[in-house]
Amino acid sequence: MSQLLGIIQRLKAMQEAKDTGEIQQRRFEVNGKTLCQVKYFPATDTFELEEYDEDKKVNKYQFDDIDITAIEIFDLVQEEKNPA
Repeated sequence: MSQLLGIIQRLKAMQEAKDTGEIQQRRFEVNGKTLCQVKYFPATDTFELEEYDEDKKVNKYQFDDIDITAIEIFDLVQEEKNPA
């Protein structure tokens, strides 16, 4: 649960830095492997999640809810740490 809380804190920090005028972005990695990158767009108060797969393909998803964004990131991290 503390890992999910850490993800939420990173996303909230992105929202709080909206006064800089720049699009905030963060990478989420496990053991040096980049799983995804998240961008925060303050004008629309939305997050864009870019998910990377083994073939270096990028899938993009847009979210307007910080909790749903955090859960998606958490799921990606858990899948990498505990492969089926």
